[in-house]
Amino acid sequence: MPRSTLLLAGLAGAGLGGLLGGPVAAVALGTYGILGVRAAIRWKSTRQVEQDRRRRLDQLCGFAADLRAGLPVPALTDPQEQPDESDRLHRLASAAVRLADRTGAPLADLVERIESDARSVDRGLAAAAAQAAGARATAWLLAGLPLGGIGLGYGIGVDPVHVLLHTPVGGVCTVLAVGLQAGGLFWAERLSAAPDRTA
Repeated sequence: MPRSTLLLAGLAGAGLGGLLGGPVAAVALGTYGILGVRAAIRWKSTRQVEQDRRRRLDQLCGFAADLRAGLPVPALTDPQEQPDESDRLHRLASAAVRLADRTGAPLADLVERIESDARSVDRGLAAAAAQAAGARATAWLLAGLPLGGIGLGYGIGVDPVHVLLHTPVGGVCTVLAVGLQAGGLFWAERLSAAPDRTA
């Protein structure tokens, strides 16, 4: 997670809040800026990891098909290639090449089993993520409920923003609510986090 980006988002939100509504608004918008940018960065990073993993799995499938057809596959059979220690699929494929070289085991079968096992793990993780999606959606819905409360306040003829930003009790409630929202979102994220796919 790029901390400088989060810091800039927090400072930008705090500056904007300070200009528009004072110190309480600065705390609230700074926190919301950090939470929003963090969520966007995590979503993009997760999406990139999933795309890279699918690409590597497709390569393994292609390697197995090429081996079955009798074609050489340099990416797997090159003994000089150093495996990336963070990439489990690459480590397993390299181990399969070494095992096939030493024992004469059919490399295509080994690669197909690695690919089948990895896709099975991905299906399990996808099912777990689908079940956790409800908890994440509930957490975001609860985090957004205060906006509904503010709208309801305006609907009954009260100025809730003035109370929340410019009175001592309202300021304490705002800062406390923002802190609880951030803590709740982090907690929900930890509860619904998927295991690392590279492990």
